[in-house]
Amino acid sequence: MKLTVDRSEMLESLTIASRGLSSRSTLPILSGILISASSDGKVTLQSTDLEVSLRNSLSQASVEREGKSVIPGKLVTEIVRSLPEAAVTLTVEGDIASLTCMQSSFTVKTLPADDFPQFPEVKSAQSISLPATSISSIVKHVSKAVSRDETRPVLTGVLLTIEGSVVKMVSTDSYRLAIKEAVVDSDALEDTEVVVPGKVMEEVSRLAPEDGDVGIGISENQVVFSFGETEFVTRRIEGSFPNYKQLIPKEAETTVVLPREDVLAAVKRVSLLAQHNTPMRITASADDQTLSLSAATHDVGDASEDLMATVEGQNVEIAFNHAFLLDGLMASEGETMKLSIVSPLKPGVITSPEDEGFLYLLMPVRLG
Repeated sequence: MKLTVDRSEMLESLTIASRGLSSRSTLPILSGILISASSDGKVTLQSTDLEVSLRNSLSQASVEREGKSVIPGKLVTEIVRSLPEAAVTLTVEGDIASLTCMQSSFTVKTLPADDFPQFPEVKSAQSISLPATSISSIVKHVSKAVSRDETRPVLTGVLLTIEGSVVKMVSTDSYRLAIKEAVVDSDALEDTEVVVPGKVMEEVSRLAPEDGDVGIGISENQVVFSFGETEFVTRRIEGSFPNYKQLIPKEAETTVVLPREDVLAAVKRVSLLAQHNTPMRITASADDQTLSLSAATHDVGDASEDLMATVEGQNVEIAFNHAFLLDGLMASEGETMKLSIVSPLKPGVITSPEDEGFLYLLMPVRLG
């Protein structure tokens, strides 16, 4: 196999393909990228960790000799990243791949292409198309609440639902819950509900070009995302997603409204003294129209800050995990934050009048 392509395009394709590499597998082949070059000039790159498979194409490559080979993914990506902006030639002879660019030359060992897992071909029962900007915005709102606990697989996913023109994503790690919905201007969409691995949704939102659409194909046990020259195939997460609607309080005893940037900056400051998982105490006073934040860590110190706010309802004191509170404030895109509280032992809810369709529910920490 022999092909030549601009360094920038090769680096972009390798970077995308490397997103599908396995980092923990004991199978060496899964740390490689399969490069296939055909006589018609088409060059594809594939990677997989057996859960997620990724394929993308080099559209501007010049193929001198067809063939296929598995190259060490991360190493070759770093090699190409280090090269000057010029044409790069990749030549494979036997189990040796050579990369040359101007005066630079590298050789690396390859693995047999026949040992590489076959790319899954998904026969979609449902197919939809969504603007990449909509997906990126929604994922940003919910990604922080995705669980990293592999013992509860369904919580490591994002629930994607489509009803008419409303697209909604929901995530929870059982300590907080994030919901974001948006109305999309797209062709008639089929009603859909599927749980997709959270890390895949983040990769799709990160890699999809902003000015394009993302095609989503759903089969009985797989989901495929396609955009530009790239295809992501992942397994659907099986199991029932929690009934999140019953967790959302219908009413609030106390509501607090204030500028989001003000409370975000104050939480960051007070968090400096909320060490070793010390909770952040929040006191809302309707009498003084203030929101007070405080944190104290034994043998370290304490911090507090008062903010002017619009407080309606009962005076209340509640405590939250400071990191989870920060995540919720940073996920919102509104200028104003609204905190709704039922009681010190019930979840608090963060919303924003300017950020329609966003809700962040946060379980309280019991005050000692």
